[in-house]
Order: sequence, then structure tokens, then C-alpha cells
Amino acid sequence: VKGKLVEPNYAYVRVAQFQEHTGEDLAKFLKNLRQQNKAPLKGILLDLRNNPGGLLNAAVGVSAAFLPKGDLVVYTEGRAQDSKMQLTATPENYLKGGSKDDYLKDFPEDIRTTPMAVLVNNGSASASEIVAGALQDHKRALIVGMQSFGKGSVQSILPMNNGTAIKMTTARYFTPKGRSIQAKGIVPDIIVDDGSDPTFMTKEADLTNHLSNPKDADANAAPKDKDSKPLAPPVKKPEEEKEKEKEKKKTSDTPSGPIEPGSKADKQFQEAMNILKGLQIIQNK
Repeated sequence: VKGKLVEPNYAYVRVAQFQEHTGEDLAKFLKNLRQQNKAPLKGILLDLRNNPGGLLNAAVGVSAAFLPKGDLVVYTEGRAQDSKMQLTATPENYLKGGSKDDYLKDFPEDIRTTPMAVLVNNGSASASEIVAGALQDHKRALIVGMQSFGKGSVQSILPMNNGTAIKMTTARYFTPKGRSIQAKGIVPDIIVDDGSDPTFMTKEADLTNHLSNPKDADANAAPKDKDSKPLAPPVKKPEEEKEKEKEKKKTSDTPSGPIEPGSKADKQFQEAMNILKGLQIIQNK
């Protein structure tokens, strides 16, 4: 968990992955930023870009820092009865083993109502999609950026008699409003392109033999004509190829190499901050 006060009253928090102490670290970090600000914050920007996920209870803990106690964060559905569960913003769902002190018991309540924006991209997967989906469904935050990866499946470890084990997909994750994340991801409320080449943006739906989305069973079917014959892929015209080359030349002057998240060169961050400030203006009207 990293971040800063971008300017007075506005906090930027980046969560790189969800580990055992991520929820606790986030709570401490936000409390410190609020103390540094010496007043309630007016906006929080949560950056989950390129976050591959991690522990489920950590995702619930991060969500619980921004949601009212008891709100549904995520639920799972599968064939077996024990694969069905509902996880809410309560200590028993985000404290591992339930033996730790609740790190959110003295958390500033005003943070739970501070205007929020969440940044995601195609590298945001699994636990980060759970957080983004929960905050979006509860209308707690605006999701900004690019459509996320779409890893919404649950794996279970099944022990074998010979001492080995099988890792098997047993269920799917669903957002509070019943949206399956699998092979779909989280679609931002506001799309902000980061300028990357879409050719290299691999998502769950692009993987061979990926688990389908239950509400989109025909997503992988080839488009057909009225005679039910698969349509041939469109042939690119020479003019289209020329236009593509022109676009490549236009973007050739953009900075090469990775951009520091939360910097002046981070276009998505800058746009998200503008959106966040707009939310504050709307709220004050």
C-alpha cells in the first residue's frame, strides 16, 4: 500500500496486491493521510491498476474500509453446496481466523462517505475486481480507466490419497448485484485510455479454454448470417492499414518505458483526479 496527499484534502492510495496485512495496512495508511491533512478528506483515489489480486479476505477488508458495516462485498456460486458463500463487510469475513483485533474498529467514519474514484485496467484481476465491483454496485465510487481482466473463478485444493493435490475451479465470484466477473471483468463508469497498444492487452476471455460467463453463454460463438453459417472475418482494406500506420506514427513520440503511477505523466491518474474534484463540486451543490 503506497500513496500520498496529492494536494490538500485529496488522497491517492495505490494497492499493488492483496496480501495478509493489506486491509490493515490500508486502514493505517488512510488514517495517517487524514491526520496529515488535519481535516476530513474531500476525495480519495484508490488505484488498483495492474493489481493481480491475492487473498479474498484482504479484498473484503479493503472494501469494508469504504462501505457501511454489513454490506455485501461478494458472493460465490458453484455446484457443490460448500462452494456457496456470502462475504460481507464484517470482521468475521476479513479477519483471518477471526483471532485478530479488528483494525477497522477505530477507523474514521467520515472516510466511508468521502467521495471516491477507483482506477482499474486490464491488469486488474480477481481480488481487485471484487473490490471495484462492490464499490461500483453500492454506488460508493466511480470506476475509472479500462475494462479489467475478468478473473472471476474460485479454485479449491482437493487432497489426494497419495499425498498430492488437485487445484480445481469450483465456483464463480459475483458482485453484490449479481454480476459475474468471469471472462467479463469490471466495466468502468468512465473509460479513460492509457494509450497502450490494445494488441498486447490479454484478458481472461482471450485465454484458451477459459471458463465462460454464465450470463453470456453465447459470447464465444462466431457471428452467423441468416442461413446460420459462420461469417468470415472482415478483410482489412489497404486504406485501413494506412490509417493504422498514421496512428502509430502519431503515438511514436509518447514517452517509452513504464510511467510512475500517480505522477504528472500518468494520464489516467490526472483524469481520475479531475473526475474526483468534479464529484466534490456536485456534492456541494
